[in-house]
Amino acid sequence: MTDRKDELAANLAKVEDRIAAACAAAGRPREEVTLIVVTKTYPASDVRVLSELGVRHVAENRDQDAAPKAAACSDLPLAWHFVGQLQTNKVRSVVGYADLVQSVDRSKLVTALSKEAVRQERELGCLIQVALDAGEPAAGGGARGERGGVAPGGIEELADLVAKAPGLRLDGLMTVAPLTGEYAGRQQAAFERLMDLSTDLRRAHPAANMVSAGMSADLEEAVAAGATHVRVGTAVLGVRPRLG
Repeated sequence: MTDRKDELAANLAKVEDRIAAACAAAGRPREEVTLIVVTKTYPASDVRVLSELGVRHVAENRDQDAAPKAAACSDLPLAWHFVGQLQTNKVRSVVGYADLVQSVDRSKLVTALSKEAVRQERELGCLIQVALDAGEPAAGGGARGERGGVAPGGIEELADLVAKAPGLRLDGLMTVAPLTGEYAGRQQAAFERLMDLSTDLRRAHPAANMVSAGMSADLEEAVAAGATHVRVGTAVLGVRPRLG
């Protein structure tokens, strides 16, 4: 475990240097950017080590992995972020441990999260996941990108729904750099578009100022664009083991 702790400490230091350098280049204070370590496919023992090393935000994208891990680490001072596409049949479990769901992308999910948050007497932070590779929303729903998310034109309606829903708190926006469409291969342009959408959102919801963008390969572009949170997995934990 000592070897693993040394490895994670060294990786965290490198990521910290990258974030600090990106903030300096953008003229931003380092404290404006929060690191979320994506711990999917890695064991609870790694989460425990990360906590010892000062990490306070961790993210998961599959409830079947996240629920037992969160339970095993419930004594740690961690905020758990759910970042994967969330099916309504997993909502009860996810609301039990997640502090924030970053992948809110449809009204049915908002309704389910609200009902469960009220039942469990919790306040759940929510980010609207924006699909920058999606078309404009059709009547009655938002066009979704290949990784989930609502089209930019659907943000306002969904945000209003979250803001009014009991048990939910509208915290801001999230995106994943698109693999297709006009922003494919143009991460910084994509993240700058998300910042523009965040500015629009904050006119109606001033407290919804969180912008989650950027991962191991493109965190610099996200920081340059103005992201408040970056989601880093591989650069901290190493190349992921293949899932069977």
